[in-house]
Amino acid sequence: MKPLYTLGLAALLPFVATAQEAAAIDPSVQVEAMAEEAAGAYGPRDAADVVFADLLFEFRPVVVFGDSPEDPNFLRQMELLARDLPALQLRDVVLITDTDPEARGEWRLKLRPRGFSLVLMDKDLRPVIRKPLPWEVREITAAIDKFPLRRQEMLERNPAGRR
Repeated sequence: MKPLYTLGLAALLPFVATAQEAAAIDPSVQVEAMAEEAAGAYGPRDAADVVFADLLFEFRPVVVFGDSPEDPNFLRQMELLARDLPALQLRDVVLITDTDPEARGEWRLKLRPRGFSLVLMDKDLRPVIRKPLPWEVREITAAIDKFPLRRQEMLERNPAGRR
């Protein structure tokens, strides 16, 4: 019986070498590259650089307001969002940040935040959810998946209703 085990292990030896070579590729570099790519198109943009009407039926804005760039809730929210940008990208989310209440920009005038505020909007640019505290990406994506336009998109992509 022992020779059979030895023969079986010897047959698996080439696969072990292949697995070690695959592990040599650093997966964190690949994840960082994907995050940077997602950040370019969908990642945090300053509210002053984004025209409200240009996003209509193209993107779902997630707007993060703060009274300053050092606001602890703002910093925590940005940290939570940076953890999973690809999940937001799948839902056509564009992150918009505004930390200058004195500027009285277009986004502040339309959404009227008080202090820190997280505003989830649908593609029709209608604010759906407002939160006074930071949210995890998991909570944001679950809320977005309940939006009527998102449900319609999912049904169009998968007519059988399966993922």
